[in-house]
Parts: sequence; structure tokens; C-alpha cells
Amino acid sequence: MNKQAEKQQLRKTMRALEARLSERYLEQSDRRIAAQLLAMPEYQAAETVFCFVSVGREINTRPVLNAALESGKTLCVPRCLGSGIMELRTIQSLDDLAPGAYGIPEPPEDAPLISVDRVDFAVLPCLTCNHLGQRLGRGGGYYDRFLASYRGGTVLLCREKLIREEIPVTPLDYPIPWVLTEAGLFEDGTPARLS
Repeated sequence: MNKQAEKQQLRKTMRALEARLSERYLEQSDRRIAAQLLAMPEYQAAETVFCFVSVGREINTRPVLNAALESGKTLCVPRCLGSGIMELRTIQSLDDLAPGAYGIPEPPEDAPLISVDRVDFAVLPCLTCNHLGQRLGRGGGYYDRFLASYRGGTVLLCREKLIREEIPVTPLDYPIPWVLTEAGLFEDGTPARLS
């Protein structure tokens, strides 16, 4: 089986596992992950934050988005243009978001564009990953393209029950230095302190 076939098989397995997670577990892990993320010194020091807008059973990023806005940070979120390409657009409120590509809430076309090199800290999603930061996304390639040109601090959010140590990777896959689950923060595969 080649890497792409392995990825497709793992996506199918992880979607089924994600669908079986209890609402109680989702809410508890959402709260714990958001609290730990907001405690990260790298997040606190960042002036410009890029964060995905969660949908469905993804980790709820609304508390993070609201906290960034309330603390006066410049907040940018993805606006998908199709074929794996996204723009980073700033928002002033979550009310600025409306369903866009794939039903994912995104900023309007006239929201201010921000360049990747202005981002200090990025918060990325995955379907699954390992503690080393090797991720498996949902297959669109949007974040792989982002990571190809981004050099700032990055944290990958994943529920502990969706962690898999064996992730099929290709040379185009970029590992993320920090992985945050409800169990804690991992840096290059090693448990790390938040303070």
C-alpha cells in the first residue's frame, strides 16, 4: 500500500473513531485544550495569531478566537480559495464569519488580508497526529501549503483519544513542533511544561 492509500485508510478509521467519541468527552477535552493553549507563553507573547475555525466534532476554537480578540491581538483565520489554497484574513469579531467553502465559517472577501510572515503564532487542526507532530489532515492540503512558507511558532491541536503514533508521511508533510491534547503539551514528542 502506498502512502496516499495508507493516509486514506487512516482517515476512514479516524473519522469513524471521532464519530464515536462521547459529547461529554468532547466538551471536557475542548475546555482543557483551550485553557492550556491560552496559557502557552508563545501564545501570550504573540501579537498576531492565526487559528482555524472549528466545525463539527473538531476541537472547539471559539474560546481561543474570542480570547485573542478580547486581548487585543490581531486575529486571522483561513479563507479557502479552492484547490488547497487559503488566504489569511483578519477579523474583528466572530460575527464577521459566515459559512464558506465546505460549510466552514470564514471571513468575507473584503476582510483585510495578512501575509504569512506577519503571523507570530499559528493554531492548526488535524484529524490525527502523533506526539512528534506528524499530522494527518482531512486531505485538502491547505495547511501543508501554509506550512511550506510559514516559519513562526505553531501548535497542533488533537484530542488524546485520536493520537496515533504511526502516521504515514511524505516529504511534503511538515512536522509541527508543539502538539497540544487535553493530556498536556508535547514538544518534539516529549511532554513539555506550559510555564
